[in-house]
Amino acid sequence: MNGSYSPSPVSLQYTAPPEDLRNHFGSLYLFRSDLPEYSDVTRADFAQLRLMLTGNGNYYFSDGNVRPTPGACLLGPTQGATRFHLHAPAMVVGISLLPLGWIALTGLDADDYTDGLADMTSISEEYSELQDELRASGASDAAAVGAIIWPFLRTRLTEISGHVRQFLDDVDQWLAGDESPQVDALAEKTNLSPRQVARLTNRYYGAAPKQLARKFRALRCAAKIAIDQTPWQELCDDSTFYDQSHFIREIKHFIGLTPHQLMTSPTEVARLTLQRRELLHNAAPIQRIS
Repeated sequence: MNGSYSPSPVSLQYTAPPEDLRNHFGSLYLFRSDLPEYSDVTRADFAQLRLMLTGNGNYYFSDGNVRPTPGACLLGPTQGATRFHLHAPAMVVGISLLPLGWIALTGLDADDYTDGLADMTSISEEYSELQDELRASGASDAAAVGAIIWPFLRTRLTEISGHVRQFLDDVDQWLAGDESPQVDALAEKTNLSPRQVARLTNRYYGAAPKQLARKFRALRCAAKIAIDQTPWQELCDDSTFYDQSHFIREIKHFIGLTPHQLMTSPTEVARLTLQRRELLHNAAPIQRIS
């Protein structure tokens, strides 16, 4: 199933990955801005592979780090909302990398790239060739772009051992199975010590369990506010947040908008990003809660 949403002059199209890749990747998206300058904010998220077909810009990470985007950008997992600024009209192809996809595609430790980025051509020059192929193809919708990218990525995934896959499944189920995941429950589920669990979640998810629990709690609440129109005060009362001030700070940190803004006046990218949930009924569980 494909989704296409094109309010001018900014548009965002999504398409789901092939079934055999749904544990490796989230949705593929095609972003366009026809404006000479454009700024917006994206929520804390999984790692991303982004190919700038036109345009250029900067990322402003939650820790204050500012980085120009490479043409072939490997964006690490983000643990806070990230602002971007485009300096010219742009067309960008992006794919969410789930933890299994991250390790199978890059082999890198995710925590070395948390709230940061790398030039994907430093891993392989083939990504420059992929950019050139996409530009030359004239593909103008997400499905056509996917027909080029998915076969490319499929052949570049390394095999991941069963025990690593089991750990990732355990963490995904832990994050997806509770409104406010408890760290002790993950150690019990994996039969590992808290120190071992933290080492592995940092490596594969880019953060320790407590930070992951905060992040996905905020993402889950934000979706309920923006999509289900659940009053944020009700979510605050029913959750493990200390009080309303704590709730607002957490949503602002991970989403980049206050609960009130999410419900009444989301930014263009925030509004368009919500549309991808229509694609997620067959997605990996960890993808559906984000």
